[in-house]
Amino acid sequence: MKPNLLLLLALLLCQTAWAQTGTITGSVKTADGQAAANVNIGLKGTSLGASTNRDGRYKINNVAAGTYTLVASYVGLVSKEIQVTVKAGETTSAPAISLTESHAELQEVTVRGTRQDTYVADVPSRTLRLQTPLLETPQNIQVVTKDLINDQQAIDMLETVTRNVSGAQMIEHWGNFARINVRGFNIPAFRNGMNVQMPWGPLTEDMSIVERIEFVKGPAGFLLSSGEPGGLYNVVTKKPTLDQQNEVTLTTGSFNTLRGTVDVGGKLTEDDRLLYRFNAMGLTKGSHRNYEFNKRYTLAPSLTYALNDRTSVTAEYIYQYSQMSLVGAAYVFSPNGFGDLPRDFTLAEPNIDPTNIDEHNVFVTLNHQINPQWEVTAQLGYLFYQQEGSSLWADSVNANGDIYRRITSFDGFNESKLGQVFVNGNVRTGAVGHKILAGLDVGQKDFFADWWQSAQIEGETPLNIYNPQYGVPASALPVFNREMSVRKRATAGSYPAIVGQRYSSLYLQDELSFLEDRIRLTLAGRYTGYSGWSYGADTKDDVVTPRIGLSVSVTENTSVYGLFDQSFLPQSGANAEGKAFVPVQAKNLEAGIKKSWMDGRWNSTLGVFQITKDNVLTADPENPMFSIQLGQVQSTGLEFDVQGEIVDGLQLILNYANTNVEVTKDTDETLIGNRVAGHARHMTNGWVQYSFPDAILKGFGVSLGYQYQVDRSSWNWDADNDSLLPDYFRLDGGVSWKGDNIALSLNVNNLLNEYLYSGSSYGSFYYWQSEPGTNFRLNMAYTF
Repeated sequence: MKPNLLLLLALLLCQTAWAQTGTITGSVKTADGQAAANVNIGLKGTSLGASTNRDGRYKINNVAAGTYTLVASYVGLVSKEIQVTVKAGETTSAPAISLTESHAELQEVTVRGTRQDTYVADVPSRTLRLQTPLLETPQNIQVVTKDLINDQQAIDMLETVTRNVSGAQMIEHWGNFARINVRGFNIPAFRNGMNVQMPWGPLTEDMSIVERIEFVKGPAGFLLSSGEPGGLYNVVTKKPTLDQQNEVTLTTGSFNTLRGTVDVGGKLTEDDRLLYRFNAMGLTKGSHRNYEFNKRYTLAPSLTYALNDRTSVTAEYIYQYSQMSLVGAAYVFSPNGFGDLPRDFTLAEPNIDPTNIDEHNVFVTLNHQINPQWEVTAQLGYLFYQQEGSSLWADSVNANGDIYRRITSFDGFNESKLGQVFVNGNVRTGAVGHKILAGLDVGQKDFFADWWQSAQIEGETPLNIYNPQYGVPASALPVFNREMSVRKRATAGSYPAIVGQRYSSLYLQDELSFLEDRIRLTLAGRYTGYSGWSYGADTKDDVVTPRIGLSVSVTENTSVYGLFDQSFLPQSGANAEGKAFVPVQAKNLEAGIKKSWMDGRWNSTLGVFQITKDNVLTADPENPMFSIQLGQVQSTGLEFDVQGEIVDGLQLILNYANTNVEVTKDTDETLIGNRVAGHARHMTNGWVQYSFPDAILKGFGVSLGYQYQVDRSSWNWDADNDSLLPDYFRLDGGVSWKGDNIALSLNVNNLLNEYLYSGSSYGSFYYWQSEPGTNFRLNMAYTF
């Protein structure tokens, strides 16, 4: 019943929020009469705009009544301006626009106008490679926009960004690293369309450099097919812009939080050919637990240069640094069940040296517009991540609360070299349209770690969790030998702490459209050549994964879809006969309905899915020392998402997911039907932001949000398979004010001061991570 409070507030606000706006629709063609896709449409003097679809059509919603100058622009074409008049409550059809080729310098590099303060995204980013609007894409893709991130004052992926997507759940976190599950499976991190996931890392992106976050549900063959089948999240970073960007922010809050950001950008040359963007961030904060802290800073310069009117190059560098308390300090251990200790309890000590992390990212992207119908994009990515520090864990926990702590070296580095090239095109064969996507992906990832050195820090006197006495002197703490490089130390243990992979992959997709684009059939396939190595075990596979999708526009604003896609997960080792294990195969079936409401001001998605994983390793009943690939796991569920401005001034996020992951085949029949750990069966989240339209209160806003999880499993099951966590409910709220150049916002999290945590059993005891009680964050932003 608690989430109904948010819905009631939304309904009350709706009574006063209606205002009069209109909509502009139109179409754009090239001089030869062909539909011009992806043309930028903007209204001069506003931030409103859109992009044309494959048929050259566009729509701009939520336009106040009045007369505007509409600008159509595209790289390689001469921009054109027309006058349009918008009437309240009506849709205005703008005159058709015809654009001719330009032989001059760069006309436009970035979109002139985008809707301001919106939770709705109509199209995927270019890094997802898709040309189809999200409404017509046969897959559940949810986008967390920059405006939503700012309203919730999230500063990284750990701060409940997942609340905005149905079924997305934060499982564990380690200060700078996110483990996110969707549909019951861990999903990898992508950055600008490239898979940057490694066994440890990458660092979560600070939101100061983030434009949007795209959650793709289920296997996504158009990007990559290797990995768990839950999906992925793609962080799109800020890029250079033609329009001047100047903003600084300052944030303070609970636990001595202090954070500042700078975001500047614009053109460096009068001919608009060289653009720049520079983002910087500095952060220091403590925690609700003693001796836990994090100091971070981020630098992210980028440049875009137009080689000519059809070709541009963007170079982007991201540096992230973190100095934080040692890994594992957030865990709490007890022999007497979850929540047995105060939420501010810690195992950390004040004299333990911090962990230091450096991360370097380089992205270089070449975009060439062959003509208005064909485009080629090539991107190179390089990521280097280096860590030096330690981790803390419990060796044992006695019934009286005595605990022996072990500190372990935790050094490592990741190196990823990634490349991709893909072509997007539009052609017709008679009455059938073809939207072509063809691409090549290559990559190599290497990870080395040293966690072989360790020692207990207690000596003869353990720490008692019910009467903790801190202050182990620095002289009593272990000093680890770092004379050799991490690469050499990685092989010092009983098995090499080396993980890596090398892959090359080809993808071909044809999206066929029929009946004036009302029916869209996707036929695609990906070939992946994969070799991997992990702690001394090698794998090598060649896998073909098909993809079939169908999307039907029932009306202009409503579509239904169905999808079949596959992924694979390489397996190392062999069975009793010496035959190498084949990859785990995962098949995803999903169907749903998508709708755009009130001229695109808000969207909804309702979908169902079934993911089946075959070739899962199970115990070999005839050879107990070996495994056999006869297991199967199945994830089924329902997902519902709403986002957008349901009435003037009222932005809403509302979602629900029902997820059930269980064993459906096993050599041990007693295990069939058991749930797989790591998900909540019922999850719902809501967030409402209302901006007052009245002259007296103009600029002021209020917000309220909740997170509610029911029937939560632990991170890992107990032997009795019955380790359910209590229901989770968190209520947050905020107030804000926006002027011409200054914006202030105050957010308060965990308004009810609930003791919130997640965890699991660990042998004969329990461990968990707690969240802070009621806490606040105050932010000031200044644009100039």
